[in-house]
Amino acid sequence: MTPHPDPTPGWRWGPFTFRLPFLHTRLLWPEFLQGLLVSAATGLALVPVMTHFFGFTFEQALTCAIIHNILITSAVIVFGEPYAPGWVTPALPLVLAFIATGFETPAERVQAMTALSINFALLVFVLGVTGLGSRLLRWIPQTLKAGIILGAALAAFKRVLIDDADRFLLTQPIATTVACGVALLLIFSEPLQGLMKRHVGLARLAALGLLPGFIAAAIVGPLVGEVQYDIQWGLFVPPLAETWAVASPWGVGWPSPVVFLTAAPLAFITYIILFGDIVTGQAVLADAQPERPDEPIHQDARRTHLSLAVRNALLGISTPFFPTQGALWTGVHVVIVQRWRQGVQQMRSLHDGLHSYYLMGIPLVYFLLPLLTGLKPLLGIALSLTLVVTGFACAYVALAIPQRPAQRGAVLLTAAAIAFLEPWIGLVVGLAAALLLVTPDPLPEEPANKV
Repeated sequence: MTPHPDPTPGWRWGPFTFRLPFLHTRLLWPEFLQGLLVSAATGLALVPVMTHFFGFTFEQALTCAIIHNILITSAVIVFGEPYAPGWVTPALPLVLAFIATGFETPAERVQAMTALSINFALLVFVLGVTGLGSRLLRWIPQTLKAGIILGAALAAFKRVLIDDADRFLLTQPIATTVACGVALLLIFSEPLQGLMKRHVGLARLAALGLLPGFIAAAIVGPLVGEVQYDIQWGLFVPPLAETWAVASPWGVGWPSPVVFLTAAPLAFITYIILFGDIVTGQAVLADAQPERPDEPIHQDARRTHLSLAVRNALLGISTPFFPTQGALWTGVHVVIVQRWRQGVQQMRSLHDGLHSYYLMGIPLVYFLLPLLTGLKPLLGIALSLTLVVTGFACAYVALAIPQRPAQRGAVLLTAAAIAFLEPWIGLVVGLAAALLLVTPDPLPEEPANKV
């Protein structure tokens, strides 16, 4: 057996490494407590989506969230990935628009999610095994990439402000506005960035991502009469059989070939977004690695692609909700790596930090009934908050890419087509705009560490 290039102990299987919590990794309380709080605020944002778009009960949606969480944590525990995994969040508003406009019944929407997950798994598998991912992304025009990301921003804002405004935003307008305002200030405000450099406490608050905004809404909501709590005690027992019958393709039926074909363009769009996450994760670790020569981190893009393919395939045949199985939760990844790079005295191993943030693979949040019932009236706010921050972040990235007037116009045209039309039409419009309206940019050099 060849020695594993990663010095952290674990059980090697194929290209992956299984690290058993508490045996191969240690519990770090700072990361554990942050993960407990943040996962409660963001992971459960999926619940109102499932109850609204799929007609699931609160209990069925929670059961789906548990399964998705287990698959997410498998990235660091079962597959040995050195990145903090998360959703392919920019794709979420595009996916919601896709199922809301093209599929009417809950069963049809579950089938569409199945097709998206399996299509994505196959695409990621092929591009990862063959190494074609990086070559493909080098050939895609920057204008098209920017248009796709900006399209996700437009779709997110449209979902919050127009499509579902009467169900979420308008029912809790003050609490939702407070949540979004606090989150946008702490995450993106340029004036506050200077204050954060001088005040460590403010920087740590901002590092919690969506959580401060969520807590602010939890406090303001009852004061203005928009939130009423009904705390119940006990443990939540997931209704697995009941959920399987309504949320899996085995219960509602498998998608037709036409649905698989219809879902293919959106799976391709999501891969373009995913690729940027993989590159970002690699860059963050590469920047920190010189400060931790004691623990060389083995980065393997093919391993990442394979783990993503397996997770999305398992999701597609169990309780599909695309795109919850991505490669990177950027904010969490940066926070963990930042403490790891400070030395062994702060974090013995990067995998200790990753395992701890993901609660050592134990989804405690989803079984504590007092916490769940306390969060239930806030979940619509959590969804709006997630979409608003996603939309702002996507716009933040996309609008920095075009440099010339023609590029900006083509990016906006592509974004509108992606956000308001069928995914394949958006792709065709974006590609035509990039090729016919914009002078092609020279191809970037292929990186040494190929993805």
